[in-house]
Amino acid sequence: MAVDAPANAEAGTAAPVPEAPRATALRDRHLALGARMIPFAGWLMPVQYQGILAEHRAVRDAGGLFDLGHMGQVEVAGADALSFLQAVTTNDVAALAPGAAHYSLLSNEQGGVIDDIIVYRRPLPIESPAFMVVVNASNREKDVDWLRQQRAARPELDVDVEDRSDETGMIAIQGPKVGEIVARLTDADLAPLAPFSWVEAEVAGVPAMVARTGYTGEDGFEFYVPNGRAGELWDALLAAGRGDGLVPVGLGARDTLRLEARMPLYGNELADDIGPLEAGLGWAVKLDKGEFVGRASMARMKETGPPRRTVGFKLRERSGAPRHGHEVRAEGRPVGQVTSGAFSPTLGENIGLALIEREAAGVGRPLEVVIRGRAVPAVQVKLPFYRRPGAGKN
Repeated sequence: MAVDAPANAEAGTAAPVPEAPRATALRDRHLALGARMIPFAGWLMPVQYQGILAEHRAVRDAGGLFDLGHMGQVEVAGADALSFLQAVTTNDVAALAPGAAHYSLLSNEQGGVIDDIIVYRRPLPIESPAFMVVVNASNREKDVDWLRQQRAARPELDVDVEDRSDETGMIAIQGPKVGEIVARLTDADLAPLAPFSWVEAEVAGVPAMVARTGYTGEDGFEFYVPNGRAGELWDALLAAGRGDGLVPVGLGARDTLRLEARMPLYGNELADDIGPLEAGLGWAVKLDKGEFVGRASMARMKETGPPRRTVGFKLRERSGAPRHGHEVRAEGRPVGQVTSGAFSPTLGENIGLALIEREAAGVGRPLEVVIRGRAVPAVQVKLPFYRRPGAGKN
């Protein structure tokens, strides 16, 4: 899931506020905190507050608070909601128990990716919609239109697709200390909540869907709340965690955090012409569940092997950071390009992901990344770049 931002944005005081067509419910709070605001995906969003490096390290060491009010939420309801989602997403929705969630993809007939999503199944007792699908901000309108087209193509199904984004606020809190911070604000026992599961609870008096999900590689929660009450929850969380080192975090650090954890960004690691097998996301594709959009193309690619693979690399010398679109070479020959790259605050090295020809891929094998016209030596490494202490393997 996904937000992109310039990972090399400069630190400093709040800049003049640029115009953007939309703002989240927390806009004024960001400005009061001195955030540098930028237009992103049609929204005015904070890219940083005290600086990307400091915010990144705060999440790894203590905790970070993120405004995700620009993300989209789509309800899928009705007696045939499960059958519908099985037909239009790649993962096995039938395997989701009530109160569970999973990562999945919307795919096109050619096997490319329309968007990467999270699908949540309502806890029991089920009231109103059976599922919520969370989509990327930059793809919200496209995704909703596509889902409605898929619905119209299946008139025999009893299912409704409703965009609930404008009425839903979304806040994430991530980091090693956030469990104890959130516990101060709710009577719900969230400690047993497993990754990719969720419950309904009051947090700081605000009714919320509380999910153990995130986009940083750290433990934490994502809260879905009535949009008009997002500010209350933001203020309460920030106040409760200030003494523990909790800080607000912008899009810049969110991008470096997700890169270290090898979490894909739509438009970089995924696109209409980049499929899940090429992106290393075959685990989110269940070919044996039955027919779904793009299944035939993905089955053919699995049989023959993807022509390209997404690999991780580190630069072997100090130089400028690799960036999206930089050419990648093997033995002097162009073999692909960087999909994401940045200086890693955790590792103290320049790292990146690249989509390259299958024959050139392999942990330990050398590459060259062309940065400002110079071929910089790199080596392919095992992914993810960072895994939090005590976390199980993917």
